Amino acid sequence: MLKTGTIIAERYEILGKIGTGGMADVYKAKDHKLNRFVAVKVLKPEFREDTTFIRKFRSEAQAAAVLTHPNIVNVFDVGDDNGVYYIVMELIEGITLKEYISKKGKLSVKEATSIAIQVSMGLEAAHSHGIVHRDVKPQNIIISMDGKVKVTDFGIARAASSNTISSNVMGSVHYSSPEQVRGGYSDEKSDIYSLGITMYEMVTGKVPFDGDTTVAIAIKHLQEEMVPPSVYTEELPHSLEQIILKCTQKSVDRRYQNMEDVIADLKHSLIDPQGDFVTLTSVDNEAKTVVISDKELGEIKHMPKQIAKSEPEALEEEINETDYDDEPEEKSRRKKSGKTEKKKKGGGHGLTIAVLLLGVVILIAIILVAGKASGLLGSKSQTETKTETTDTAKTDDDGMVTVPYLVGKTEDEAKNITKDMKLGIQPMGEEASTQAKGTISSQDIPQGSKVEQYTTIKYYISKGAQQITVPDVDGQTGVDAQQTLEDMGLTVNVQKEYSELNDDGTPLVDPGYAYSTTPDAGASVSAGDTVTLVVSRGVDYGDSVEVPSVVGMTKNDAVTTFGKFLNVEVKEERSTDVAAGEVISQEPEAGNWEDPDTVNVVITVSTGDQDPASVQNTDTANAAGTSDSAAQTTDTASTDNSAAVAAGEVWKCTQTLNTPAGYTGGPVRLELIQNVNGTPTASVVLQDQVIQFPYDLDITGAPGISEGTLYLSEQINGTYQELGNYSITFAKAE
Repeated sequence: MLKTGTIIAERYEILGKIGTGGMADVYKAKDHKLNRFVAVKVLKPEFREDTTFIRKFRSEAQAAAVLTHPNIVNVFDVGDDNGVYYIVMELIEGITLKEYISKKGKLSVKEATSIAIQVSMGLEAAHSHGIVHRDVKPQNIIISMDGKVKVTDFGIARAASSNTISSNVMGSVHYSSPEQVRGGYSDEKSDIYSLGITMYEMVTGKVPFDGDTTVAIAIKHLQEEMVPPSVYTEELPHSLEQIILKCTQKSVDRRYQNMEDVIADLKHSLIDPQGDFVTLTSVDNEAKTVVISDKELGEIKHMPKQIAKSEPEALEEEINETDYDDEPEEKSRRKKSGKTEKKKKGGGHGLTIAVLLLGVVILIAIILVAGKASGLLGSKSQTETKTETTDTAKTDDDGMVTVPYLVGKTEDEAKNITKDMKLGIQPMGEEASTQAKGTISSQDIPQGSKVEQYTTIKYYISKGAQQITVPDVDGQTGVDAQQTLEDMGLTVNVQKEYSELNDDGTPLVDPGYAYSTTPDAGASVSAGDTVTLVVSRGVDYGDSVEVPSVVGMTKNDAVTTFGKFLNVEVKEERSTDVAAGEVISQEPEAGNWEDPDTVNVVITVSTGDQDPASVQNTDTANAAGTSDSAAQTTDTASTDNSAAVAAGEVWKCTQTLNTPAGYTGGPVRLELIQNVNGTPTASVVLQDQVIQFPYDLDITGAPGISEGTLYLSEQINGTYQELGNYSITFAKAE
């Protein structure tokens, strides 16, 4: 242990011990060269004599020093000073995840998911640099005072994995993957397993495998199936449990293959907690018949015969191995001799059994021949023929089955429909729906789809329509009020009416602003219900009013300015001179006097240097209007838009994004994730663009998909860092 005031490398002054681990002590120190506080991890004396360990410790610590990521404790320096081997790291004021779990018992689902995402992002950055942590556990995850999550101990973890160090194994065996326990090759999928165990502990407050000894715990990792976390946490969402189970599969091939997929599913679970989008590979699918080549067959035939030991037996033997032979040599010989005699006796019994089996086969053959000759047996019985007719009645020539429509049916009705179709059904939970309560509200495989026999259709049961309280939109523009209502899942019918007047003749509500709603604010309605939004037209000046000037305004502001006019059409046009989202021209021209009830107002909005067809077809704004188009979209988004247009169905999102916390004004990236046919589908909506908040979206999503999550990241020091996400909704464009 280093004393306070000790100077390491003529630079780092030890201020006090702040932690200890299996292999190192951690001190708070001051870097006098850069005048900052740092954490110095010093290797314990008992490990300083192992030159192989020291070499790997230093090389891996140096490799970890190249990692710079918000979710990784940065390594600043590594070296030794008179036999004191040290790593200088970023000083994080906070507690470990292990301490945090101990204090709270178990974490909430959102908190655990957020922490898991941040840890995954740190590990993803390390894996992209070829660095595997190999010791992911709550003790190596730090939560700072401002809530940031950081992974630490990259260098020591990998060095330790190359040398058997009991103190480290004792601390990590609860989180070790089966391949690590077995002593085999470990890679990034080992980190995924350990992350899964860590997530399990976060949501349940306990590790899945425990025991009195390291060996006992290791055997459980190899042999036992874990108790599902929902047994300890009943409110655990289905999707998060499936993610944990997929991370902790004993077979490497059945886990997630990379951290990117883990992150995608974790983010998706936030917006679809009870969704069934996590793909778990079944054992049956992995155990399909494999044709062995002649070469492989020859190799198998010439392999030396061995008596295989189970993994637990081999592990026990390796750990308990000694050079002592407790049994006398003569006794050992007698045991071997006894085994030989037993084998000879067994061979005689085998011959007798074979003769009896042959006799039975001959007898059956005689009966079959005699029965067929007498007409008692046919090629197929009547029962078999009837069964075959029933089985094939609802299948195609190629053996495929057409999926029936189960929505609106009770569970009993669904069972009766599918029982003779060689299809299975599986309930997934409840959801708010316009379908009658207690009936099936949705199914994962659409009606009319062709599927293989014995496919399982997963469905949700309706718990009735979700109740929504109509919000107070007083003071909002008609555009914003409409968007507010639609974002809540309501259908909006927009009407324009002249406003009541104040005593001085001014309008009670300015033109273009929300006047009232029916039902009124505070009323309870069901999701999908229609709400009438009345937008003010201001003062009624008769059939002749002056046309305002909107050139240079944003589309939202322009539509609001034309609030007095009933018919407002918005067109989009490519322009390299006018910024995207701004009005290029208007018709009729400003200053003309027109009848606001009959004149058709046309506003042309710039799409920047992008083809308008890839952003949005010409659309007629309703009385309230629509929001600004996005400044830029990527080729991927454009392709999706074109495909949707070609299919004759376009689903749009026009929602305003507020300024995210922590935004510093740098370039941003917007990524959209939607669940399409049970698979999370991602597309980049915008990238490398500086935008102004509030920011109005104009996004085309997957046809028929009414919701999604938009992730916003800002480019900081050359890398994108996520600042937040938004739940957004889509509606079919008319």
